[in-house]
Amino acid sequence: MTREPSISTPAVATDRIREEGSAAPVAPHGTPIPSLERMGVPYARLALGAAFLSAVASRFGVWTGNLGLARFDNFVRYTAEVNAFMPASTIPFLAWSATAAELFLGTALVLGLWPRRVALGSALLLAMFGTAMAVSQGLKSPLDYSVFSASAGALLLASAARGTGHPRSSPPRG
Repeated sequence: MTREPSISTPAVATDRIREEGSAAPVAPHGTPIPSLERMGVPYARLALGAAFLSAVASRFGVWTGNLGLARFDNFVRYTAEVNAFMPASTIPFLAWSATAAELFLGTALVLGLWPRRVALGSALLLAMFGTAMAVSQGLKSPLDYSVFSASAGALLLASAARGTGHPRSSPPRG
C-alpha cells in the first residue's frame, strides 16, 4: 500500500518510484538521483579501457620511459607461457594480435565507441586470455588477476549498452 504524499510529509524517492512507476529515484524536490548504472557504466568502461591501454603501454616501455620493442620481447615470452599449448610458431602472431586488440578495444572503450560490440569483444578477449592462463598455469592465476571478473564486467557493459540508442552504437536511420 502506498502512502499518499501530503503537505506535511513530502514524498520520498521510493514513494515516487511506486506511484509513478519510474525506474530512476527522484529526490523530494523533483531532482533525479543518479542511478548506480548511470555512474557505474562509464566507470567500468573507463576502468576496463584504461587497463587495456596500460597493458599495451607497458609492453612498449611507456611506464618506464624506455620506449621501444625491447620490452615487447618480454611480452612475447609471457605470451608463450600463457599459451604453452600452442605451437611456438604462433606465439609472435598471438602477441601482436592481443596487443592490437587491446589497443583498439581500450581506445574504443575510453571514447565510448560502439559500446555493445566493444564490450562483447572485450569480454571475449578476456575470457580467452583467462582460459589460456588456466590451461597453462592453473586456475589460480586468472583468478588472482581478476581476468574472469573483468570479462564478466565487460559482459555487464554489453548488457547495459543493449537498446540504449547510443548515437555511436549504430548508424542513423532515415
